[in-house]
Amino acid sequence: MLILGVSELWCRKCNHETGNSTCELCGAVTEPVIPTEVCWCDSCNIPVIREVNDIHLTNCPICNNKIHYLCADLRPVFPEERLLFEILLDTPFKYKECSVWANANRYYINGKPKAVTSKLYHKYNSEYIIEKLRGYKNENTYDVFKKYISLFIHANTQRVRLIIAEAHEFIRKEAEKYPITSVVISFSGGKDSTVSADLAVKALSEPSLVHIFGNTTLEMPTTYEYAERFRKSNPKAIFRIAVNREQDFAKVCEDIGPPARMMRWCCSMFKTGPITRIFNRYYRDKNILTFYGIRRCESVSRSKYNRVEDNAESVKIQKQKVAAPIFYWTDLEVWLYIFSEGIDFNDGYRLGYDRIGCWLCPNGNARSEFLTSIYMPEQYKKWHDFLLDFATRIGKPDPDVYVDTGKWKARQGGNGVKAAEDVKIRYTNCTTEEHARIYRLNRIMNDEFLNMLTPFGIVSKELGRKLLNEVIVLDERTNTPIISIAPFGHSDYDYAVKVKTMNVANHDDLQRMVGYQVRKFNACRKCLKCESLCRFGAISISSGEYHIDSKKCKHCKMCVTAKYLDGGCLMDKYLKTKEHS
Repeated sequence: MLILGVSELWCRKCNHETGNSTCELCGAVTEPVIPTEVCWCDSCNIPVIREVNDIHLTNCPICNNKIHYLCADLRPVFPEERLLFEILLDTPFKYKECSVWANANRYYINGKPKAVTSKLYHKYNSEYIIEKLRGYKNENTYDVFKKYISLFIHANTQRVRLIIAEAHEFIRKEAEKYPITSVVISFSGGKDSTVSADLAVKALSEPSLVHIFGNTTLEMPTTYEYAERFRKSNPKAIFRIAVNREQDFAKVCEDIGPPARMMRWCCSMFKTGPITRIFNRYYRDKNILTFYGIRRCESVSRSKYNRVEDNAESVKIQKQKVAAPIFYWTDLEVWLYIFSEGIDFNDGYRLGYDRIGCWLCPNGNARSEFLTSIYMPEQYKKWHDFLLDFATRIGKPDPDVYVDTGKWKARQGGNGVKAAEDVKIRYTNCTTEEHARIYRLNRIMNDEFLNMLTPFGIVSKELGRKLLNEVIVLDERTNTPIISIAPFGHSDYDYAVKVKTMNVANHDDLQRMVGYQVRKFNACRKCLKCESLCRFGAISISSGEYHIDSKKCKHCKMCVTAKYLDGGCLMDKYLKTKEHS
């Protein structure tokens, strides 16, 4: 059996990568993970996929002429993108009769490379390009494109059969461990999740699988259009939409600044969090298997994933095990499957986007930004104006350069952002009691704050000294008091609380975790990360407040452990500054 990707070893029984010839977990003999490459037939003008160093596939399966190495991967260039490219070169329809493909910033015209730099995207203003596209639209046909795609499918028939067979086997093997009602598909509207969904439905012969669509409210218009088409063409599929209706993206940006590559708070708040709520609502204590469209070659970060993930450090939503049927597929193999199976897909790819996601994602490249300025001009201008205003507010000397060069995407921390004050844990050691600290709060100690102490044990108002408004936290196993909390008057703080630890082996560790909850109380922006982190569904954001259900909480302390949530609060990552304390 062939598994695709890079030259490593794989245990089919345990579904994990290893460097050993035998699996360290089960002892099974491991198999090589064999990479592929793209070759080109100059006679047919099409790409041919083959395994690296395959001595048997040296000729085109159609015309039998010699094929030669072209590149590592490719994607098709649809007529819409080809015309845009030609307009930028001042040569409309020059390549209309050609076989056009692309990889990163390089186009291949009949197999001949033509590099494109980002300077080309600044050659004309968007109004000029939009007018040209509109004028040439009716002449831009699909006849030649369809001819080459048909040849491409024919030449790679054996390849698509191979990858389908392997994916189906993988899906059935993973799904057999779960009742079909606990198998779900993560549906983003992009090509990879589309293919994974189609593979899962066909492999399991189950058209009524649950599809969960994470509507971030920031999807491209073509994604919403495609999602609607998908629902209509798959009437038996259960289609659940996960959306955060309590937060407004623009208002959050005003508060804590725009998301950046290393600070994508938007994912937790508008995607992972809402999907977690769907899981908690419909699956409660059930374990879930999610098939999703992650591919290893998409990015450096994804190259570190495993094809199957279920450990707490790797899985964003703790109630699920995730499996990626197309983990080792290349871009070209994904498109081969789409064309071969005749699957509908997101029209954003026709426009030239190589990845479909949030239209303003900081991970987007220069071409995607350029395309957005052409196909979503109003949204693009509004976002660009906000970024300029934000750059001015945080004191950037040249806001235009900061925005137009993409430096805002590399932003780290909350420098210049007022909200950054909320993540700083301010405290002083109590001078009259040992193991006691006075913490600054940015509002009065209330039931929400006391509820945040639930992970440490049983929170009891009854046992505390009434005159001091003291509350005691008991160890859940021994009923021994371990924390005392009471409001405290402090000359430097408007609001403060005294926290004393007792009857524990390590007072500093417990105070550190209490400090995390202080930070959470002060800085919580309802990002929903904690909801996703809790495997027992004990944490929720309800009526604008953070709440821990004491009946569901197992006191595992994952939500206050830096291993799972650095700083105890995701806002610490996004808002901390150099002088952070």
